[in-house]
Amino acid sequence: MTVSQEIDMASRAIKPVSVTLGSLTKAAQARVETGRYASLSEVVRAGLRALDREEAELNALLKARISQALADTRPPVSHEDVFASLKVRHEARMAREA
Repeated sequence: MTVSQEIDMASRAIKPVSVTLGSLTKAAQARVETGRYASLSEVVRAGLRALDREEAELNALLKARISQALADTRPPVSHEDVFASLKVRHEARMAREA
C-alpha cells in the first residue's frame, strides 16, 4: 500500500510524498480502524515523531558514553593485552563446554 501525503518542504512549497508501507500496511490500517488515528497520514507522522524521539535518546546516550570515556582517568590498555585476555577467556569457556 502506498500513502500519499503533502509535506512542507524547506522551500515552503507543499509537495506530495508517496510512502510504501509493505508489511506494515495492516498495522497502520488497524490503528486507523480502531480510531486511534484519523488517517494513515497521521500514523506515518506519529511514526516519524517516535523515530525522532528514539534517535534523540540514542544520541544523548552516545554523547554521555563518549563523555564518560573521555573523562576516564584509568591508563589505556593495549590491544595486545585486550586480545590476550579475550583468548584466555575464550579458551576457558571452550574447556567448560567440552
